[in-house]
Amino acid sequence: MSEMQKRAAQIERNTNETQIALSFGVDGAGESKQDSGVPFLNHMLDLFTKHGHFDLTVKAKGDIEIDYHHTVEDIGICLGHSLREALGDKKGIKRYGNAFVPMDDALAQVVIDISNRPHLEYRATYPTNVVGQFPTELVHEFLWKFALEARINLHVILHYGHNTHHMIEAIFKALGRALDEATTIDPRVKGVPSTKGVL
Repeated sequence: MSEMQKRAAQIERNTNETQIALSFGVDGAGESKQDSGVPFLNHMLDLFTKHGHFDLTVKAKGDIEIDYHHTVEDIGICLGHSLREALGDKKGIKRYGNAFVPMDDALAQVVIDISNRPHLEYRATYPTNVVGQFPTELVHEFLWKFALEARINLHVILHYGHNTHHMIEAIFKALGRALDEATTIDPRVKGVPSTKGVL
C-alpha cells in the first residue's frame, strides 16, 4: 500500500483534565511511542500496536495526581475517534475480526464488528483490583470509550486466568489482532461489506 493510500488519522484533545495528542495508522509496522503518564497503559498500548501491526503515538498529560481515570478514558476516546476517521468509508474491509490469545495462564478472546453501531460486551473478572498502581476497572472504561468513539461492536471475553497482568495483557493483544483482521482490505469485497450499502 502506497503512502497516499495509508489509512491514518491524528487528533488533539484538550480539556481541563487532560491534554492529548494521538496519531494512529491502520496500515503500520507495529511502531509504538507511548507517553501517557500511565506506565501500565503504555505497556498495553505497545502490545496492542505490535500485535495489530498498527502505528500509534500517544503524548498525554493528565491529572494523574488525582487518579488515572481521566487520562485512560480520554486516550480511549482519542484512539476510537482516530480509528473511525482513518477507516473513512470502510470500503473493502473484512469488517469482522476474531482473535484468541493465550498469555501463560490466561486466555482472552476479542470479537469485533466494524458496524457503525457502538456496543461493548465485556466478560472479565480479575483476582485483584489493581496491577501495580493501575485499577483493573479502567480496562472496561478504556474499551467502552474506544468502542463508542470508533462506533464498533466489541466483545471481550476473558475465558480464564489467575494472574491479573497476564489476563489484561491477553486482552490487549487479542484486541490488536482482531482489529487487524477486521480492518484488513479484502479484494473480494466490492464496496462496503453490508447489505445496507453503508457502515
